[in-house]
Amino acid sequence: MNILYPAFALFALTMFVQFRLGALRVTAIKKGEIDASFFRSYSGSPEPDQLRIHSRHLINLYEAPVLFYAISIIAFITGNYGTIPVVLAWLYVLIRYLHSYVHLTSNRVLFRFRLFLASLAVLITLWVAVLTGMLLR
Repeated sequence: MNILYPAFALFALTMFVQFRLGALRVTAIKKGEIDASFFRSYSGSPEPDQLRIHSRHLINLYEAPVLFYAISIIAFITGNYGTIPVVLAWLYVLIRYLHSYVHLTSNRVLFRFRLFLASLAVLITLWVAVLTGMLLR
């Protein structure tokens, strides 16, 4: 079991959202839903909701998940990753995939928020598990 595999899976999700956002932007420009000049300074006519939601979601993937990447690397470098940290890492990634799905489809805010809180709880538990393992070595 390698602690970095879940990190690669989360990276794949981030790249998927990144490329999807790019495709949605190109489509919106071609359909005349937004002027390409909007993207110079992200000001002017309002951004269509679907683009704004995807943009905001991509930003989300560069916030709390950064702490996940950090603890994954710390665990890998220190060799401090057994079954519990790996399971927690996969659980975190699974919840982030669910969060992405909800945010980019139905966007049910309360459900999405609960998923976010669950992912945060798992992330904190992962940090505690790795730190505890380091202290007990």
